[in-house]
Amino acid sequence: MENIAAVWERYATTKDKKLRDILIVEYAPLVKYLAGRIGVHIGHKVEYDDLISYGIFGLIDAIDKFDLSKGVKFETYASLRIRGSIIDSIRKMDWVPRDLRQKNKQLETVYVELEIILEREPTEKEIAEKLNISIEETRDLMKKAAVVNLVSLDDYLEQNHEDTFFSTADDPESNYQKTEVRDILVNAIDKLSEKEKKVVSLYYFEDLTLKEISKIMGVTESRISQIHSKAVTKLRTKLGKYKSVMDF
Repeated sequence: MENIAAVWERYATTKDKKLRDILIVEYAPLVKYLAGRIGVHIGHKVEYDDLISYGIFGLIDAIDKFDLSKGVKFETYASLRIRGSIIDSIRKMDWVPRDLRQKNKQLETVYVELEIILEREPTEKEIAEKLNISIEETRDLMKKAAVVNLVSLDDYLEQNHEDTFFSTADDPESNYQKTEVRDILVNAIDKLSEKEKKVVSLYYFEDLTLKEISKIMGVTESRISQIHSKAVTKLRTKLGKYKSVMDF
């Protein structure tokens, strides 16, 4: 069998369906990996096989639209398309309960209000008192809220307006917005605690699962989930007017 580079060269000129099938088989493990990564955080809400199906559509789209001449690694480009296809399908299902969305927004509002008043990061106890619920209920809410935000933040950090990554068009306005949002995120991450920085770094930039991170940091997976939840809440509140890019 010819090497994958040769297949790409031939497919670029012929668009032969048999060659496309070879490429689909070659990159199917990437779909499975991304589907599994997203599936970890939405649990039984969507079947793993369904996530793979959504991802395959994204892979096919990526193969059809990939431009060899741009010098971009296919896996990088395809990851965006695959992830986008999976997340778009999940969004259409609207599986996040309305009351959880409302509680998530309430949590963010309270967090911001307390941070302004206290001029520091509020504690779980202070958030609980403001919400008039127990600390245990607050932790549970933060954990559930993180599920709402998790996929969208992951999607945003990797995708970050896909068209601007692979377009050569000179669009000052979109480039400025992209730069501004990135700067805000960089500054927000810099203000996280050391543990939160490590979790964000390992999860979003090293592609480790929460379970893998828990082993590295020597704490339980639930503790890593708590740390992650707080980090995500902080990052969203810092995005201000750009928070909508992470809405799910």
